[in-house]
Amino acid sequence: MNSAKERLSSKAQRVKTKVMQRTTSTQSWILPKLDSSYAPPGTWVNIDNDVTPFERQTWGGWSLVGYWMSDILSTQSWAGASAIISIGLTYREALVCLIMGTIIISIPLVLNGMIGARLHVPYAIAARSSFGYYFSRVPVVIRMVTALFWHSIQTYSGATAMTQVIRSIWPSYLDIPNHLPESAGITTQQMVSHLIFWLVQFPILLIPPHKLKAFFLFKAIYVTLAAIAMVIGLCVLAGGSGDIWTQTPRYSGSERSWLILYFMSSLTGSWATMATNVADYTRYMKSDRKVYLQALLMPGISTFIGVMGIIATSASRVVYGEYIWDPVQLTARFDGPGGRAAAFFCGVAWCVAQIGVNVSANVISCANDMTSLCPKYINIRRGAIITTVIGAWIMVPWKIVSSAASLINFMSALAVFLAPIAALLATDYWIVSSRRIDVPALYRPDGRYKYWKGTNFRAVLALFVSLGPNMPGLIRNVDSSVYIGGAEKLYNFNYLWGFVSAAVVYAGLSWLFPVPEARITKEEMKTWEQEQYLASLEGVDVGQREMRSGSDGSLQKEKITMDQK
Repeated sequence: MNSAKERLSSKAQRVKTKVMQRTTSTQSWILPKLDSSYAPPGTWVNIDNDVTPFERQTWGGWSLVGYWMSDILSTQSWAGASAIISIGLTYREALVCLIMGTIIISIPLVLNGMIGARLHVPYAIAARSSFGYYFSRVPVVIRMVTALFWHSIQTYSGATAMTQVIRSIWPSYLDIPNHLPESAGITTQQMVSHLIFWLVQFPILLIPPHKLKAFFLFKAIYVTLAAIAMVIGLCVLAGGSGDIWTQTPRYSGSERSWLILYFMSSLTGSWATMATNVADYTRYMKSDRKVYLQALLMPGISTFIGVMGIIATSASRVVYGEYIWDPVQLTARFDGPGGRAAAFFCGVAWCVAQIGVNVSANVISCANDMTSLCPKYINIRRGAIITTVIGAWIMVPWKIVSSAASLINFMSALAVFLAPIAALLATDYWIVSSRRIDVPALYRPDGRYKYWKGTNFRAVLALFVSLGPNMPGLIRNVDSSVYIGGAEKLYNFNYLWGFVSAAVVYAGLSWLFPVPEARITKEEMKTWEQEQYLASLEGVDVGQREMRSGSDGSLQKEKITMDQK
């Protein structure tokens, strides 16, 4: 007994000492610097923005399947295709927009995903080879702000699903009196839902990315089953799938064609964030060959959840007398003993869906970006805490959703910035650098990627050339009263223009004004890859060496040769 008391007392004393240190000295917040880092003395990195250690390269093909199901299965993906129908197009045109839009975005997903899978570095570090060591912070900040915004929105969206979970158990929860002023922009009941959802979500956000496979798999199975169950249940109640299949388009001719192009580009742009920083996740992959799975997973899963949304929306009109596009609002209609049970399980599913999106698309991305900007004090876990506190509370998401339509339109239009960034990353790696990047130099301020004072003017010019024609459309997206003439047509395919124009200009400028010192030979690249492989084998027995040699795709031949030597 005394021994247990002593251990408890000792632990309490250690916690007290640590708290005192953290509250009285900034030195106690400094993260340990890796001895194995490529960074020179005076340049700080930590384990989360250094090259991913071999023991954290745990993702295989099924991990990628779970990840993308986690990312795509959300309330927004459910309602996306249905919303196109509500504008006046048919289900056929909505599916064309959905399938083509996701196929297009699969291209940069694969191209930039390969960067992370082969180099095992995060997006913020990989960007240094194309933008320059210091200017790379600009695209990092753009992506970070976008992630913060969407984490804020997704968290509040999850809170609405949490409301359905609670009211399914205690219906009187909806009648909680409001004690907050109207200026708060939120009721007491909504605030309670938001707090509960945030508290449930918080510990999941702290799980290291390489250990998230189980959660992604759980979400993929649960949300898929819930979506199918919702559709089947509604179709049974409706006696069929409704009349949305016979709806005729309200537009024709060129107006209809431009609308299709606009929505296709919008659906492409909605995944622009992931196409930009996908290396933050593929860096944990064991084999780069699995990256190509994304070309099938993105359109396949998106089409599945989009079709589920269309069928449920169509059936909802028969059952409830109106089209209901939002799955959470649809869940809110489930009443009675059986209906409330369905509301509970579906509400939990959409809570899990929004948590999964926040983890996979927003928090880890933002935390990685913060880590690269301040590696001395911020790692992924601390970055996740900062992200969720700012996004869920300081940014006041309920006010953004309820009153800042122009801000939402502006943030949605950030694809015009992210498209050229994704293009520059892919073009630099695949064309300009011929897939040969000096990874150690990415961590050195005075290395081969410093260009001119840390800035690659080729990337800067390509960025501005890409952004220029899209800016009038961006302005009109914020203020619809602004007349921009024919520029609106170009904005209808803003992602395609942004990506292609940036890629062409950057490749052209790099050909006209080459930087020989920023390029490495095949032999130099192979040497680094072999060093990484040898480092991964330290302390590993022969049997495990053989297993690793046969499971790492692109380096298999070199590794076998080295083992024989």
